[in-house]
Amino acid sequence: MKTTAPVTADSILARHAADIAFVAEEKPATTLEDFISQLQTASHNLGYFAGINGAEDLDGAATILTAAIDATGTDRDVLVRRAAVYLANTADMVDEYRLMV
Repeated sequence: MKTTAPVTADSILARHAADIAFVAEEKPATTLEDFISQLQTASHNLGYFAGINGAEDLDGAATILTAAIDATGTDRDVLVRRAAVYLANTADMVDEYRLMV
């Protein structure tokens, strides 16, 4: 049986910070708060400027992660996992964006 590591805010940062920073034109975020800010910028850049489908998911993830900051225990875990679902296509969107720039 295959087991996967739990999804945490740190694992989300490790997986997506570099891609999101590229689109936001900043250095990779090291805090959840900075990552949320970069998600909002990246969503705008991908959606408004590049017209990439799914960019609004980054805004959704930012909203959920904002709620996760103040949440604890199971509530935080659920919010972080939900945000991870919204971020599932991030690499594909960023790859498409890289081809445009």
